[in-house]
Amino acid sequence: MSNDPVVAIVGVTGAVGAEFIATMDRRGFPVGKLKALASARSAGKTVAFRGKQVAIDELTERSFDGVDIALFSAGGSISRKYAPIAVKAGAVVVDNSSAFRMDPNVPLVIPEINAGRIRDHKGIVANPNCAAITALVPLWPIHRENRIKRVIIATYQAASGGGAAAMDELVESTRANLEGRSYQPKVLPHPYAFNLFNHNTAIDPDTGYNDEETKVIKETRKIFEDEKIAVGVTCVRVPVLRAHCEAITFECERPIGEDDVRAMLSGAPGVRIVDDRAKNYFPMPIDASGQDDVLVGRIRQDLSDPSGHSISMFVAADQLLKGAALNAIQIAELLPQRVMA
Repeated sequence: MSNDPVVAIVGVTGAVGAEFIATMDRRGFPVGKLKALASARSAGKTVAFRGKQVAIDELTERSFDGVDIALFSAGGSISRKYAPIAVKAGAVVVDNSSAFRMDPNVPLVIPEINAGRIRDHKGIVANPNCAAITALVPLWPIHRENRIKRVIIATYQAASGGGAAAMDELVESTRANLEGRSYQPKVLPHPYAFNLFNHNTAIDPDTGYNDEETKVIKETRKIFEDEKIAVGVTCVRVPVLRAHCEAITFECERPIGEDDVRAMLSGAPGVRIVDDRAKNYFPMPIDASGQDDVLVGRIRQDLSDPSGHSISMFVAADQLLKGAALNAIQIAELLPQRVMA
């Protein structure tokens, strides 16, 4: 009889759900049994897992009986309703939504940064926002050695952050545009082909920041355990399928040079330097897609800061992998051994 955990995936038919399955398979994550859960309209369909077809069940309050680990990626409302039910049934939840991220009783974890916080869980571990993960994985090795006082981020976020439907809309609207046909957006609020626009989350009328930007600010402070770090961010949706990019400028407490940054990032977990000035070759979505690491390049002194405390750089990461499924599976791999027994 296998002692491997029973794993449930909530939102198995979505883009992240598919990556959960692929990532578990690729990393050899132990699974005694997979429970594939989705809405009623997907019940009865199947998903492939390790050479077998697994039937999809409708998500109900009884879905978590006998489940050890539940991976959620079906939106905040589903997580808020069903994650506590899963915990009550005995499962540990790794939640990819924003529902519990800022709950002081829920660890918000990027394993390369604060894996030790997983031990503090009370049944739920939160997966951070994808834009936050993309920035913080390469910023952490620097912050650890020379505290970052202030960071300014501009994001270039891919369609995958809006799910499979947004990815489909990008493909279909681009095809229509090239063929000279009109296309009415159905998922996103603006035309997507050959366009970019403010991230499609609500704007706070008081601050002018959209919800994605607010997440990055708050989550940075929680993960770094530094409420004083100053964060400014502008989040933009761009017509790229699945890899986020970010332009980052940060200011440290002590002077810092580009060679210092390269040394700090060289060999840092989850980071790969792509920084070839001679060939003008730096991180790109096409190279980050399908990769586990955050690509980092354009590392250079911020010439607007004559004090020598600031660096600018450009990063790219696969939103469906490190920005979502991979980070969640890494968390699951580090859950206490009693969960895996």
